[in-house]
Amino acid sequence: MTIIRKMEDKDVLFLADIWLNTSIIAHDFIPKDYWINNKSLMIKKYLPNSEVYVAEETNNILGFIALSENYIASIFVDIEQQGKGIGTLLLNYAKNLRTELKLNVYQKNEKSVSFYKSKDFIILSESIDQPTLEKEYVMQWNNSKK
Repeated sequence: MTIIRKMEDKDVLFLADIWLNTSIIAHDFIPKDYWINNKSLMIKKYLPNSEVYVAEETNNILGFIALSENYIASIFVDIEQQGKGIGTLLLNYAKNLRTELKLNVYQKNEKSVSFYKSKDFIILSESIDQPTLEKEYVMQWNNSKK
């Protein structure tokens, strides 16, 4: 059974590995070195300063979601665990914590754009991610029932 729990300090390096490996594959339109060069920022800044929840099964971390207020800073599922509902589980967990969620997603990451649309996110606007100069969507979900 998969559980969702708060990130512990001991999880950070493993989560950064999931982030790196998944980013390289999902964002193959961005040079691999970009992700490798940003891994230390994930470890030292982004993960420790976010509200992070981990999906875990039998002491194996399957994925995570990182929130900063109502913003989804990251949601990543281990490559071998994708397509098993882990991303949906993490997203639903976040939806239960918030009445509104926003995120940025690269336009070329069509798999993720489709995933978010299927989870009732709408495209609010388009922008350019300055570090990569890639086009991205700003997407939003809100629960008007809460």
